[in-house]
Amino acid sequence: EVQLVESGGGLVQAGGSLRLSCAASGFTFDDYVIGWFRQAPGKEREGVSCIRRSDGNTYQAPSVKGRFTISRDNAKNTVYLQMNSLKPEDTAVYYCAAQRGLTAQAMSVKASFLLFHSWGQGTQVTVSS
Repeated sequence: EVQLVESGGGLVQAGGSLRLSCAASGFTFDDYVIGWFRQAPGKEREGVSCIRRSDGNTYQAPSVKGRFTISRDNAKNTVYLQMNSLKPEDTAVYYCAAQRGLTAQAMSVKASFLLFHSWGQGTQVTVSS
C-alpha cells in the first residue's frame, strides 16, 4: 500500500520561500508519477507540479512555472517542491499524490486529481501579503 507523508508547510510572507517534502513508502514499481496538488477554500483541487519517478520527467502548472521546482531523491523515496517568490494566491492546503502508469503530462488535463488514487494528508501553506 502506498503511503505518502507531507511536511514543510507553514506561514511565509509574500516573496518568501518554502520547501515541501513528500516521503513515500509502499512502492513496488518505478512507473509512478508523484505530484503536488493544492486546494484553497471553495476552489477545486488543482495540479501544481509532478515528476515521473523512473525518468524524472516533470510538469509544472502555468501558474507556478518559473517559481516552483519539483525534484526527487529515489534513494530516500522523497519528492520535494521548492516554492520561491510565493504569492498570497498560493495559499492552500498542499497534497502529495501518487499514481502508477501515468506520464508527467497527465497533470495538465482538467480535473487531473481524479487520475491519482493515493494521497497524503495535506500540509497548509499560508502566504501573507
